[in-house]
Amino acid sequence: MVTLLIGIGKTGFGGGLVAIATPLMSLSMTVAEAAALLLPMLIIADVFAVKHYHNKVDSKNLRILLPAAIIGIIIGALFFTSFSDKDRILKFCIGVIAVAFVLFQFGKAALFKNINHTKPSWTFGSIIGCFAGFTSTLAHVGGPPVSIYLLPQGMSPTLYVGTSAIFFFVVNLLKLIAYFILGLITVGNLTIVVVLLPILYIGSLIGVWLLKRFSQLWFNRIVYSLLFLTGVQLILGRSLISFFT
Repeated sequence: MVTLLIGIGKTGFGGGLVAIATPLMSLSMTVAEAAALLLPMLIIADVFAVKHYHNKVDSKNLRILLPAAIIGIIIGALFFTSFSDKDRILKFCIGVIAVAFVLFQFGKAALFKNINHTKPSWTFGSIIGCFAGFTSTLAHVGGPPVSIYLLPQGMSPTLYVGTSAIFFFVVNLLKLIAYFILGLITVGNLTIVVVLLPILYIGSLIGVWLLKRFSQLWFNRIVYSLLFLTGVQLILGRSLISFFT
């Protein structure tokens, strides 16, 4: 099911679908297992975006964001190995990230409404790049920090999407190295990914079909509501139903 959602989300329909993948899978497995299983599929999906947008990027912003993202990835990798009860702590952190992501999505229109166009900033961009690398390593949710940095610059939608696509393609490749070092990528994981590739492709076809026939606004609202509830459940550490009974 999650693989299908990733395929749909990578077509541009339902931007929050990729963000929901790790939190949703973390309900039934460890965070490390969920992140490791999803990463190869995300990289494969990134290839299609890079192929389309490789010549539509802001190189200065990439030079600012990517070095800092490497630091964030290293911090995120260390975070995986720093606690005795690490899975409970990681699930709590991912729950917080998921809830924050939803709040950002609903509030970003108001957030950027009265902001004048800004220019690339080494200081702010480095902070954002580091945070994006960290959250992306933990939960594959680096989009909101990058949006906070890029959107106020007033770049065209194509340039924004292209810059984001190249950034996360490189970040995901670097995360793959970190996951290998941590021992999270196994032959079993890669075998599962190969088996799921047809579902990923079917998801992309469904995404294209949905894009032509349904309102993305309401679809996103449903996805964000589900992501919010999933995040709250991860924070609480128990089923929402059992919490109220």
